Amino acid sequence: MSDSSNNKRRFSRVDFNTATTISRGNHHWQSHLVDISLKGALINRPEGWDGNIGDEYKVAVILKEDEVAINMTASVVHIQDNHIGFRCEHIDSNSITHLRRLMELNLGDAELVNRELSMLDHA
Repeated sequence: MSDSSNNKRRFSRVDFNTATTISRGNHHWQSHLVDISLKGALINRPEGWDGNIGDEYKVAVILKEDEVAINMTASVVHIQDNHIGFRCEHIDSNSITHLRRLMELNLGDAELVNRELSMLDHA
């Protein structure tokens, strides 16, 4: 990723390789998460996936150690090489709690996560 796109980011990203499911209607694709933030996720493009920018999907990020998932409704904001960039449009309260904890553990800065959560209200 270029420095210019990193400079535009308002939300910290965490590299986290775990199983991910992308769903739309009756179609489901298995993939892997590349990284995640409070506002979106970068996912490896699964074989057979043929989505477009603007399409909305259900994204489930599997947290194996807890046997739970972070579930969100997300729209495709970019497709590049073998990756799909998703922007979170909706996330339930249980999932945001899991995502917040994941971010805190991996960033090591609970205050940074709190500031970014407060920015979500204004994003």
